[in-house]
Amino acid sequence: MDIQLLPLHWVYLVFIGFILAMLIKRRDTTMICVVGIFALGLMATETLSGSISGVFNSFIYATKELMGTIMIISIIVAMSRVLIRTGINETMVAPLTRFMRTPSMAFWGIGIIMMVTSWFFWPSPGVALIGAVLLPVAVRVGLPALGAAMAMNLFGHGIALSGDYIIQGAPKLTADAAGLPVTAVMEASVPLVIVMGLVTTITAFWMMSRDMKNGTWRDGLVAGGSAAAGIASGDNEAEKIVLAPGVKRWLAVIIPLLFALDVVAMFVLNLQGGDATALVGGTAVFILILVTLLAHRNQGLEQTTSYLIEGFVFGFKVFGPVIPIAAFFYLGDAAFGELFGKVLPESSHGIVNDLGVALAGVVPLNGAVGAVTLTVIGAITGLDGSGFSGISLAGSVAHLFGSAIGSDGATLTALGQIAAIWVGGGTLIPWALIPAAAICGVSPFELARRNLLPVLIGLTVTTVVAMFLI
Repeated sequence: MDIQLLPLHWVYLVFIGFILAMLIKRRDTTMICVVGIFALGLMATETLSGSISGVFNSFIYATKELMGTIMIISIIVAMSRVLIRTGINETMVAPLTRFMRTPSMAFWGIGIIMMVTSWFFWPSPGVALIGAVLLPVAVRVGLPALGAAMAMNLFGHGIALSGDYIIQGAPKLTADAAGLPVTAVMEASVPLVIVMGLVTTITAFWMMSRDMKNGTWRDGLVAGGSAAAGIASGDNEAEKIVLAPGVKRWLAVIIPLLFALDVVAMFVLNLQGGDATALVGGTAVFILILVTLLAHRNQGLEQTTSYLIEGFVFGFKVFGPVIPIAAFFYLGDAAFGELFGKVLPESSHGIVNDLGVALAGVVPLNGAVGAVTLTVIGAITGLDGSGFSGISLAGSVAHLFGSAIGSDGATLTALGQIAAIWVGGGTLIPWALIPAAAICGVSPFELARRNLLPVLIGLTVTTVVAMFLI
């Protein structure tokens, strides 16, 4: 099929190159994206007012597309705040500590608990929810604090966040940019997440055990020892709220049970994507209200609002840098026509799709080249330490390569998502490692150094597996 490439296509491609260059240099890409939207708008509308308005409207478009994701994360964080301050989180995980009798059991126990918790609460609140309770137990049975930080980090910010199967924030971003259903990306990611998770965690555990046996292990402790859970969550002891022990125990049973019922309902009612996210979010809202009313009594109405504000501040702080970037990459698909009118040729299926088809005609592309490219691009986008700000780029490039090699791009999209989040979501970039490092009292740089080789080995093996799945 002949594709007519307009100057618009080339300008879009040039700006993708600029964004990649800025990411490699660890510079912020927001301004580049805004200039890119303005330039595309100016070419499409040929009016200054239309291009300037297009920048704002593209932000609105991206915010509308991301609002469900921002909302669910904000609500989950709001709920986690009240669970931490009432100590319900400690009661919830306390029974699990009896299974941690050896360093090995502590490493895998902390990791699995962190992974499950992160599926429902997201990793950053998850660190605060369980770190302060499980860390002393792990250290007491011989697991170094740095080993505990690795477990929380690799299982939470790595495995749980890269799949994000319950809250579905990550697959929503990449799927939208790739022009695919969220469920397609999630299904394609399952084998890749499993391979990446197994290879990385087993390698990290083996290296830790080897170094401890050989006496070459360095714990990387920082002055002052491990932090209290409040450091990661913004709480302190004065803000702790006293609940009756019986009430706390009942809530510690009811809350996990409600989320477990949500999971059952997802399967029974075949809820996916936004419907599944809405179920979890609604459950979290009612849990927040119930616990806040029980904890604050007469002040419950006002405190509910206060917790929601905390959650929204966190949500928009995380997604503030994402909105302009996502706005640019949404222009690669349906958003362009909606914002700037029908400017592309009749045969066009969107800027990115056109570039992919044209690329296939001049460059011999295959699944292996596409897989390696997506892993590299995903890793580069993660260099800013966000993990989320660049996965729209990964989805967009996966769309381009998928069109070029005649694939739907779901596996490539999932691979780019996994690479971006493992690198930038909190396993390799020191400033993204601070929550886990602070809760365990270890250096984020030492934690990043420990994670580096296992994550690189995991990405290599996962990329090879992806080549056979494309």
